Amino acid sequence: MKTKTIFSCASCGYQSPKWLGKCPDCNSWNSFSEEDYAAPASSGKERASLYKDGPVLLKDVVARDEDRLKTNIRELDRVLGGGIVKGSVILIGGDPGVGKSTISLQVSNHLTKQGIGVLYVSGEESVVQTKLRAKRLGESGSDNLYIVNQTDLSLIVEYIKKLKPQVVIIDSIQVIFDSALSSSAGSVSQVRECAGLLTQLAKTTGTSIFIIGHVTKEGTLAGPRVLEHIVDTVLYFEGDRFAIYRILRAVKNRFGSTNEIGVFEMGPEGLQEVKNPSEIFLSERPNNVSGSIVTSILEGSRPLLVEIQSLVSRSSFGYARRRAQGFDFNRLSLLVAVLEKRMGLALEAEDIFVNVTGGIKVEDPAADLAVCAVIASSFREQVVMPQAVVLGEVGLSGEIRSISQVLTRINEAEKLGFKHCILPGNSCKNLKLNKSDMEIIPVSTLKEALDIILGLSIKQQGAPRL
Repeated sequence: MKTKTIFSCASCGYQSPKWLGKCPDCNSWNSFSEEDYAAPASSGKERASLYKDGPVLLKDVVARDEDRLKTNIRELDRVLGGGIVKGSVILIGGDPGVGKSTISLQVSNHLTKQGIGVLYVSGEESVVQTKLRAKRLGESGSDNLYIVNQTDLSLIVEYIKKLKPQVVIIDSIQVIFDSALSSSAGSVSQVRECAGLLTQLAKTTGTSIFIIGHVTKEGTLAGPRVLEHIVDTVLYFEGDRFAIYRILRAVKNRFGSTNEIGVFEMGPEGLQEVKNPSEIFLSERPNNVSGSIVTSILEGSRPLLVEIQSLVSRSSFGYARRRAQGFDFNRLSLLVAVLEKRMGLALEAEDIFVNVTGGIKVEDPAADLAVCAVIASSFREQVVMPQAVVLGEVGLSGEIRSISQVLTRINEAEKLGFKHCILPGNSCKNLKLNKSDMEIIPVSTLKEALDIILGLSIKQQGAPRL
């Protein structure tokens, strides 16, 4: 077999006969790596043998709602859209130590307790090491859970055809290799071909496959971007490996919403579900201090109450710094400009830091008013209205724009004991509250909102520091 050397882009899989500094396909710099390439030994007929059926007319296809496989981990089922779809391929990514292998083993045990056959392919750990990890998690296994330490894809396919499990877990795709390719495991071509073959197997046999993938230092999945296009669902674990809470987010889902998140707490017995994330995120909120406010954001169908903190201090250098953790930096710069132009706050020489507690990343525009209020609170050293939730999108002219699903947000705030809710005036129209003790305060401009939230009047001519 004739072998040649090629260079492959680690980001998109583009191949070139020579090394290039910049990828002409995805414009990534220094992403090319050298690989040995040989034509696959298997013929097209052998690959096509995975398929059982030929082309059929769309009108002749009988559509039926198949029952999803419930993992009995409600946070995971919510992110997946209600459970595991038969024949789907799910890619799980995240930083090392964040809990990818842990949740995979927990899913295996929950499924096998329901009588569902599971094959756990551990390419990075031996069978004994996997057993020790399962014992640490308090799981002893069952008659339906098979574990194998294997990295050869052809043998893995044979195991799947022999055992016929309903769910297969590949841990991880970076160590699996196809002997038909001469490149080493983890290379662009190996990851692409192995993922493609596993996807074909899942679609033809109805086996659901979980694939665990490593991430790069930039936080994206290692390997070509085509890997995300091949699979049906892409899940990311967010959160520092040294932090307690983990957030599971779907960035792609062909069988459900991509707006849902699952919240977990890492403990000695693995990942535990957080049933009320809002209460957890607000449990350590300080009282009677400036620069702290609560808002309600939507993650799919779930409302979450999060605390937004801000610290505004005089800059010691000639250039004022702007930093945001969990909030979009460009959006922060826009809101600071609105406060300076429309409200007259002298923030040009102030360092501004904004933090969303709990590791949540806020993308909901309903948090704009809360960010403006918390910056003004820290700048004026003024405590905000107690037991208040602030909602609203801020426009460039200082107007407060309406938001969606107001009633859902209010009900979540009322459950946790909040008494006041500052809302855009247009969102209060046709708002029906049933026997609610929540005081609804409509606002239409940023100045009006800050006067109520901070309990003082901010003059348009300027706001000197207290």
